[in-house]
Amino acid sequence: MKLKLKRPLAFFDLETTGVNVSKDRIVEISILKVSPGDDEAVKTLKINPEIPIPLESSMFHGIYDKDVQEAPTFKDVAQEIADFIGDADLAGYNSNKFDIPMLMEEFIRADVDFSLEGRCFVDVQNIFHQMEQRTLKAAYRFYCGERLDNAHSAEDDVKATYEVLKSQLDRYQDMEWEDKLGKKSIPVVNDVEALHRFTNLSRPVDFAGRMVFNEQEVEVFNFGKHKGRPVEEVFAVEPSYYSWMMQGDFPLYTKKCLDRVWQRFRAKQKEQRAAVQKTDTPQKAAPATAQNKPDTRDFKRPQQSPKRKTGPITDDMLKNLQEKFGK
Repeated sequence: MKLKLKRPLAFFDLETTGVNVSKDRIVEISILKVSPGDDEAVKTLKINPEIPIPLESSMFHGIYDKDVQEAPTFKDVAQEIADFIGDADLAGYNSNKFDIPMLMEEFIRADVDFSLEGRCFVDVQNIFHQMEQRTLKAAYRFYCGERLDNAHSAEDDVKATYEVLKSQLDRYQDMEWEDKLGKKSIPVVNDVEALHRFTNLSRPVDFAGRMVFNEQEVEVFNFGKHKGRPVEEVFAVEPSYYSWMMQGDFPLYTKKCLDRVWQRFRAKQKEQRAAVQKTDTPQKAAPATAQNKPDTRDFKRPQQSPKRKTGPITDDMLKNLQEKFGK
């Protein structure tokens, strides 16, 4: 079945030095970009992680230090990767929990502004696990009827993921699915936005899952002592929690999402304080004008005591004063 695409869909897979999103680095990236007209373009790059590749990781994906010592760093090719993906939606196998967070960490470290806003994210593993619950190798055999002999080669994995999704659409075209609340639906349909909703049931804010959206579209913490509480509510009672997370060992993209909520929270506080100050400030009296000057025409002026009439001072007057005061 061909994909019905409104815009490009970029399948991608990463091979890395390990599985710690905050500390590990990409050693290989492969992107298969499918356009609405079914045109396909592939970009595969080895990446110098600038840190040693642990032996156990090399034994897993077959990439050793010597294989990447002459390769470009991620910062060298970050803009090239961002431009190749463009405005495409993203798809992968376990991509929501690992590949997208890891890719965003690298973009942030490289100071490349790659936005996830407005994109759809189709995690083929989520469809598989929720419908069948197996691995990519088993999924390829189960859906495509073939063996995946070169599993964990980034380019082979990303091509297999693309083939698995097309087979899933054929297999589950009219199959009913029931969620944990007993609600039934037909979720696997040939529509990227619908697949995005089905493969993002946890509704993560930051992909690492430290924050998720609740039913009211409000960000809530999804770990620790504040699990289930709205993020802004926690900021109001314990603002130091923001500093603790920003200084802690959390993925950079988690911190970026956290800071976005924090800045919105602070802006609301500022608006509230300004509103309170406005209501508490006494109003100044308006200057007198022809319109508001009081009309005094009907008021009577207070009566003043009449002035006594005085004449010239005479000798008799002075004599009387001297006798009165004894002078």
